[in-house]
Amino acid sequence: MTTFRRVVCLAVLAVALGSCATSPTGRRQLMLVSEEQAISQSALAYTKMIEPLAQQGKINNDPALRARVEEITGRLVHEAVIMRPETRDWKWSMKVIDDPETVNAWCMAGGKMAVYTGLVEKVEPTDDELAQVIGHEIGHALANHTAEKMSVALATSLGVTAVAIASDRPGAASAAAAAAIVAIQLPNSRTAENEADRIGIELAARAGYDPRAAVTLWQKMGAVGGNGPPQFLSTHPSSETRQSRLGSLEAEMMPLYRENKPHPVHPLSS
Repeated sequence: MTTFRRVVCLAVLAVALGSCATSPTGRRQLMLVSEEQAISQSALAYTKMIEPLAQQGKINNDPALRARVEEITGRLVHEAVIMRPETRDWKWSMKVIDDPETVNAWCMAGGKMAVYTGLVEKVEPTDDELAQVIGHEIGHALANHTAEKMSVALATSLGVTAVAIASDRPGAASAAAAAAIVAIQLPNSRTAENEADRIGIELAARAGYDPRAAVTLWQKMGAVGGNGPPQFLSTHPSSETRQSRLGSLEAEMMPLYRENKPHPVHPLSS
């Protein structure tokens, strides 16, 4: 190993040791990238992903579906802001991507979200089930999983850039934006999935969506296949264990679901 590489590795290690955070469940997280940086770079990445699709006429083509998705999302975001009040300042946004072959949905840091028409057409979720999908993705954002996966990507593949970002050096922004895109494509850890499941089912219940739909959703997801599993399952692995765990949360969530209260819709950015 050259002296330069040794210095870089030691620098990355030093940054890693001093860059930890705690998730909503108390888990220690590697954070080479702050949540503020993740939000900033995710906004850039979101624009880079959405603009070409908009130019191709593949965004929000179905007014009824868009209204349905935005209603569900707005109710979930209202509860997310109560759970984490500082997210009130996030520019929450939802796009419906016209891609009937892609069964997927995601939420970046800062509340930048997308749902693909393939998820709606192939899975045929009820509103309660669609709320579980979107709530789960919002859960990833609330638990800062984007910054965590960006940090892992930078630490493992872009060590020099990780040091640059930690030091606020110029030239790191483009690599960080790329890492933000990679972050929604990489599989989440089992622990991160469990956190998002727990947060998502609670958000949905508090927003007035039946928590029992969490199990039926994953049953439907598992049944959608054809030539291979849907893209959503490549980053959100489903299993009988997961369904059992979600089922075990139903008793805790049902009182939240049955609360007699209004369900306001948080406004979304265009």
